[in-house]
Amino acid sequence: MKFIPYNTELKLRARELRKRLTKAERKIWADFLSSLNIPIKRQKVLDNYIVDFYCSKAKLVIEVDGDSHSTKDGIEYDEHRTAVLESFGLEVIRFTNDEVLFEFNKVQDTIIEKIASKAGIGIEELI
Repeated sequence: MKFIPYNTELKLRARELRKRLTKAERKIWADFLSSLNIPIKRQKVLDNYIVDFYCSKAKLVIEVDGDSHSTKDGIEYDEHRTAVLESFGLEVIRFTNDEVLFEFNKVQDTIIEKIASKAGIGIEELI
């Protein structure tokens, strides 16, 4: 599927979220994702959701999750959301705030390998 529908009513909210990234989102964006040689969108509206980061070429959604995602309701919501996004042929990978802040190299390696594999490009072309 080439085009993923999106709720236009969420565009303003996404724009606001781009201005107020969490500490972990700011780190992964400023110190890594923004400098990759492949377009990455932040706070991107897909269907009825706003995803943290999206690489269309790799059909990859990257989520950075805070504490609310570890509650029963948060887990159920994320599972449903992931299923909807996967129905569009996307893959969703998740990292906790702590993983981004304290295991940054591991997070970077995972993302680089995933994007390179899914986009069909070499790792050296990405970085």
